[in-house]
Amino acid sequence: MYIDKSKISTELEKAEISVSYYEHRNQLTLIVAKENLLKLMHLLKTTPELDFDMCLDVTAIDWMKKNDRFEVVYNLYSTNYKCYLRVKTPVNEHDCKCPSVTSIWASANWYERETYDMYGIIFENHPFLRRFYMPEDFKDPVTEEPIYPLRKDVPLMGIPDALPLPLYPEKFGDLN
Repeated sequence: MYIDKSKISTELEKAEISVSYYEHRNQLTLIVAKENLLKLMHLLKTTPELDFDMCLDVTAIDWMKKNDRFEVVYNLYSTNYKCYLRVKTPVNEHDCKCPSVTSIWASANWYERETYDMYGIIFENHPFLRRFYMPEDFKDPVTEEPIYPLRKDVPLMGIPDALPLPLYPEKFGDLN
């Protein structure tokens, strides 16, 4: 079940937080500028009428467009009201930073690290931001730039000479 738009808009108007709403198949999404993200998230957690006490996931979307290439996506849940909410904030490729919400939900720590590792979005004031899956020195062998595997500009067959690809018996038959 997803939260009713009128319930949340009333609280946001009281707090004077500007957001855009997007609704698809009865799923509500709030789109907020990253400058207002922490204020919004704090309101969503601490307001008794909303009470989004769980951060279920933090991820990103790479739209591969010139302005605001990325969107950081937060999936929230209220155990009290048994409803979900999605919050998105646009992030520009040239200023690839977003405020960390670990001060509001401790569970965001690992999710933000994973998003940083896969997309290269830096979460400001994160307590221990470092790579999660990939080695710390995972860089392009030619340019020495860090590689973030879920960005759409990473070659589909991988970086040449970075890591060897496994054998491909489906294509060449049994290799034993």
